[in-house]
Amino acid sequence: MAAPTDAPERRRRERRNALLVCLVGALLIWMAAHGGLQTAPQPPPSAALARTVDGRGPLPASAPERVRIPAIGVDAPTTVLGLAADGRIAVPSYREADRIGWYRYSPVPGASGTAVLVGHVDTPTGLAVLYRLGQLRPGDRILIDRRDGSTAVFTVTRVAAYADSAFPVGQVYSLYSPPQLSLITCGHGYDPATHRYLGNVVAFARLTA
Repeated sequence: MAAPTDAPERRRRERRNALLVCLVGALLIWMAAHGGLQTAPQPPPSAALARTVDGRGPLPASAPERVRIPAIGVDAPTTVLGLAADGRIAVPSYREADRIGWYRYSPVPGASGTAVLVGHVDTPTGLAVLYRLGQLRPGDRILIDRRDGSTAVFTVTRVAAYADSAFPVGQVYSLYSPPQLSLITCGHGYDPATHRYLGNVVAFARLTA
């Protein structure tokens, strides 16, 4: 029998695992539908040049370094997410709960296609970087500071919450759309009995400057 002091740690582990599953679930569905794709091909240059949003063409490829969302007080460094050893997408560790992760097999923010960024809503010890994501409204701005010194400015078009079973993979991830952004965290309610969130909150945005 476990000692009583093990119970809080066990609950923390269960909640940590639930949060990880919540963040990775949507992208795992997409990967499974595409045969466990390990790398995402980038669109050909001709396709990139042809796609614009509000007259704004795609920006040259440059990795994101910081995410600023004035409306909800976010000013966070980024981290790069790839695939874990088990083939699943990696997520920020709880030590990086103040960071927003860019999934590096999605387009870079500002390039053609939909860049995918994820972050924690909370941790077993407190609130995390995207706790207020659901408070964003259409017209709010998301600014991505990039390695080349430029800033890709996205404007939120909508924010929605989805149950795990109804996650709109095709809307969240695209290689061939105009420059867009999907910012994802856990949400859609929390089940204390299973220590897991029931879905995700997604902010959709398009490049406008």
